[in-house]
Amino acid sequence: MQNISVEQLKVRMDAGEKLNLFDCREPHEYAEFNIGATLIPLGKIQSMQIDELEDLKDEEVIIHCRSGNRSGQACLFLDAMGFKNTWNVTGGMLDWQEKFGTAK
Repeated sequence: MQNISVEQLKVRMDAGEKLNLFDCREPHEYAEFNIGATLIPLGKIQSMQIDELEDLKDEEVIIHCRSGNRSGQACLFLDAMGFKNTWNVTGGMLDWQEKFGTAK
């Protein structure tokens, strides 16, 4: 697992990069505010219900949550399942909203 800041992530998003970006928060958190990532709650990752991720084991996978804690756990689980290039968004959506508001 490597770390990426919200600033680094936003630069890449603004540049139009195709990112494998996932949100591991709960559905109600995602509904309140999200930046367009695919929702896969941490519980699904922990129980290995990750069919949509299976083809990405050799690709970069970026995961965020509210603060960076759950996404860090998600990255560690994926690493243990053989994923080779996981990235945790440090500070999560709290940091994003503090720096950029609710804009994508």
